[in-house]
Amino acid sequence: MVLAGAFRTFAMPACAPPNTKVVLTSTNLPIVWIQAPKNINQNTRVTATIKIIDNGEGLLNYADTVAYPGQHIDFEGYIGLRYRGNSSYLYSDKKPYSFRPLDKPLEEGGEWKKASILGMPRDSKWALLAPYADKSMIRDMLAFEISRPWMDYTPQGRYCEVIYNGVYHGVYVLTEVVSGGKNRLNLDDPGEEGDELTGGYLLEVDRNDEVTFRSKYPPVLSDGTPITGRYIEIQYKSPEYEDLTKTQVNYIRQRVNAMEAALASDHYRDSVGGYRDYLDEMSFIDYQIAMELGHNVDGYRMSGKFFKWRDSVDPRFKMVLWDMNLAYGNSNYNDGWRYDTWQYQINDIIADRPTSHLVPFWWYRLNTDETYVQHLKDRWAQYRRANIRTDRLMATVDSLVNLITVGGAEERNSLAYPTWGEYVWPNYYIAVDYDDEIAHLKQWLLDRLAWMDEQLDFVPDPVVIPGDVNGDGEVNIADINVVIDFIMGNRRDDMLPGVDVNGDGEVNVADVNVIITIILAC
Repeated sequence: MVLAGAFRTFAMPACAPPNTKVVLTSTNLPIVWIQAPKNINQNTRVTATIKIIDNGEGLLNYADTVAYPGQHIDFEGYIGLRYRGNSSYLYSDKKPYSFRPLDKPLEEGGEWKKASILGMPRDSKWALLAPYADKSMIRDMLAFEISRPWMDYTPQGRYCEVIYNGVYHGVYVLTEVVSGGKNRLNLDDPGEEGDELTGGYLLEVDRNDEVTFRSKYPPVLSDGTPITGRYIEIQYKSPEYEDLTKTQVNYIRQRVNAMEAALASDHYRDSVGGYRDYLDEMSFIDYQIAMELGHNVDGYRMSGKFFKWRDSVDPRFKMVLWDMNLAYGNSNYNDGWRYDTWQYQINDIIADRPTSHLVPFWWYRLNTDETYVQHLKDRWAQYRRANIRTDRLMATVDSLVNLITVGGAEERNSLAYPTWGEYVWPNYYIAVDYDDEIAHLKQWLLDRLAWMDEQLDFVPDPVVIPGDVNGDGEVNIADINVVIDFIMGNRRDDMLPGVDVNGDGEVNVADVNVIITIILAC
């Protein structure tokens, strides 16, 4: 396969501010203004103000609110603002933010308040994702859209354009944060005993840069060999560690230990006492499909969020999706660009790198259970006949691309951050322009789908183009000739079922007329 861009690796560049000469006049996307102190950081929130204009679908939003008064203000007020992210913060010129609405400034004793923003349900925790390393700007949103029909919860997000302290900062995704709120994971606050003690909890496999506890089981290679001296760290996300009691910490650690012990047991496949008593098999399968379809270089081993409701609701751990900006072939390290390997087996190539975070043994163990693998194959077939059927997946890509191109947002973003033809960490493919980036992404997806279909024993249903009787991918006079041959008795009807173009059970001149109509419409 020959592509227009280049594949290279360079050192990480120093971060720089956006081009301050970019002017936003009107856009199809919501406009977000933020006014904040000059010195903000990742750890401490500062008081800032935010104003969001969104006049609704199909209507333009105008940056000049004096010339265009009466626009719809979706949200306005004080927020507690900080930077968020790890590599997306360190190596990006466009910084991501975390914000929480306030009833008044922090300096005046302000407290968090819940708000509905851009049509998304009320909550107090929000993020502004800053697609920078992802030059397509759609990878996170694509993953969300793919997984939304299948998983218990997947974050919602809306594209917007941000003006920060009077300077245009580009295209962002204002999104829900994976959290325990009623409109998110709907986690009850855990109690001290009984059923109340059993939920709810949100945990995350990630770095040890927060308070963590270690898995009792080492990560393994793809053949099950333990990787000695290496550990899996699990963070407390909701409630945060400082808000948990000793009883609650002990409970959730013991529950994770019990899940892992069941997976490690010789009887892990058993219907009673096996791992299915502790984890929701279908939730883990859906998460694996998301990670593998994206071949997410961070998959399983970082931002690996999992949660537990109270036992009276569901006693099993479930997975939730987050952080896909380096997926879909977007990374030049840890084989992230490849479409022909399993990401859950990545320990094989990174086990000897002491700074690399490894995949928990859970995923190896699950994929040695024949029943789990068969259910994975069955679920993949469901996905492939639904929203990741090839044509529907490409249509989803096109829809997301259209959102950020039709009103010029991508062009403005590219002016603010002129990186086409240049390496941005950790890109593997260096596109020459936006169209090139999307073409590469689509081809990568097609290659990945084909490889996973082969591995998971799925044969795609044939794509039928109405009027394409001879199956050559086009509708033209050749198809009319085939129908005429059928009418004249020169061919058998069962040779080409699509010859009955109008589906009335007969092959006659009416089918010819349908093909002519299709040709003229093109």
